[in-house]
Amino acid sequence: MSLMKKITTAAVMALAVGFAPVPGVAETPPNVLVIANRIDDITTLDPAESFEFAGSDVSRNIYSKLVNFDPMNLDAGYGPDIAESWEVSDDGRTITFTIAQGRKFASGNPIRAEDVAWSLQRAVKLNKTPSFILTQFGFTPENVEEMIRVVDDNKVSITTDKQYATSFVLNCLTATIGGILDKEEVMKHEVDGDMGNAWLKTNSAGSGPYKLVAWKPNESVSLVVNPEWWGPKPAMERVIVRHVPESATQRLLLERGDIDVARDLNPQDVQGLQDVPGVAIDSELRGRIMYIAVNQKHPILSKPEVRQAIKYLIDYQGMQDSFLKGQYVIHQNFLPQTYLGAVDENPFSLNIEKAKELLKQAGVGPFEIEAGVREAQERLEIAQSLQNTFAQAGITLKLTVGTGKQILGRYRARDLDMYIGAWGPDYPDPHTNAGTFAYNPDNRDEAKLTGLLAWRNAWDTDGLTPKVEAAVIEKDRDVRAQMYRDIQAEFRQKSPFGIMFQRIEQTGRRDNVKNLNLGGAITAVSYWPVTK
Repeated sequence: MSLMKKITTAAVMALAVGFAPVPGVAETPPNVLVIANRIDDITTLDPAESFEFAGSDVSRNIYSKLVNFDPMNLDAGYGPDIAESWEVSDDGRTITFTIAQGRKFASGNPIRAEDVAWSLQRAVKLNKTPSFILTQFGFTPENVEEMIRVVDDNKVSITTDKQYATSFVLNCLTATIGGILDKEEVMKHEVDGDMGNAWLKTNSAGSGPYKLVAWKPNESVSLVVNPEWWGPKPAMERVIVRHVPESATQRLLLERGDIDVARDLNPQDVQGLQDVPGVAIDSELRGRIMYIAVNQKHPILSKPEVRQAIKYLIDYQGMQDSFLKGQYVIHQNFLPQTYLGAVDENPFSLNIEKAKELLKQAGVGPFEIEAGVREAQERLEIAQSLQNTFAQAGITLKLTVGTGKQILGRYRARDLDMYIGAWGPDYPDPHTNAGTFAYNPDNRDEAKLTGLLAWRNAWDTDGLTPKVEAAVIEKDRDVRAQMYRDIQAEFRQKSPFGIMFQRIEQTGRRDNVKNLNLGGAITAVSYWPVTK
């Protein structure tokens, strides 16, 4: 190994543990991908519990699923992964999957039908935040072993409580919670009946292209190639994702060649990189929605006129045209563009006088509320803009700033007056967002439906829950699309959500990095096709 390569490798390892890069290094090793990204929202890497953006990125690369997306052909939709084929029963309720033979987990253990059934059963039994993605099909801890079961050595059947479109069920299985675990390896680390949940927070037991080396909270994630991966060997033998929250720092590292990819650049730094030799900028429409929401337990925020007023206290156009330029577009509906039933109606604009009139109708004077926001640059700038416009109508926003984990923890506990943040779809079906923004079958605190945004905001949905239930089982595609358009029209007018923008992710990369696919609007990032 040359002296330069030794120094370069040392620099990359320094990045992984958070040390300053070695001065003078011009590039990362040819078989190592180094990414700067905000990853402080990761709370766990157990696929049965992980429910954050950065965690989904990791999970996509370390866990295979029954069906999955080809990163080089996302438009094709889901296709075979661990399952090589499947059949649907005459009544439409049972899908029987045939498991591909000869494949192994990273441990070397074979992938069995038993592992598949157990992984999905486990997710239901643990009942963590994303469990609703599976339990919406009628699975409970008590019945799941009957509903998801091993048929024979290489077949698993999944039986739902009623007939759904097969595509809907399969799309749900592409979510992070659909990751298939190595049962033997996981159960070696079971503690007090937790089915390995504590161990899987910081370890992996999957069969994806990579396996986890280490996750250091608020610092880095490190992956290495899984030697048992059955697909073509990834060119990037190691992937290091470093937590770098500042756009300016990401830009500097990218310009110097100390990282390969910068994922959190603000518009000013994107503009500054446009003409830098060796750097390319990509723009990709994502499914992420930026929104605010107000807690319906609050005696003032629960008034319909107040809910409506906040939507007129948002400077949508001003933010889009300034600090969010090129990275977010105005979008006031819970379904992202490209999804079935998506609409482009954006009826709200900043109108202080209209908001004041609505507040007067509600009979409220000046008041103060606490708004939680993650310490990410564009979210803080959005929060400051809201502080300014809300104040003009007599509402004082007291900002509580914290890590993604801290703010999400309080939000999921219904412990914030207002939340400023983002939501990304879990699978490419309209129910992925309708079933969380406009669906809440049990609004009691003890229900703890933390995966549902309506529940987090203590909103009973004002009659939208049965409409969402009807839309998800509608067989006619055109009729179903119209149902979601109608639901969104009602939602815009009466919900406690102010949906503002849809994400356009602008990524800076060294121009020798090829085939980096962030997942579009339907999935997470894929590292295994990347080359240099």
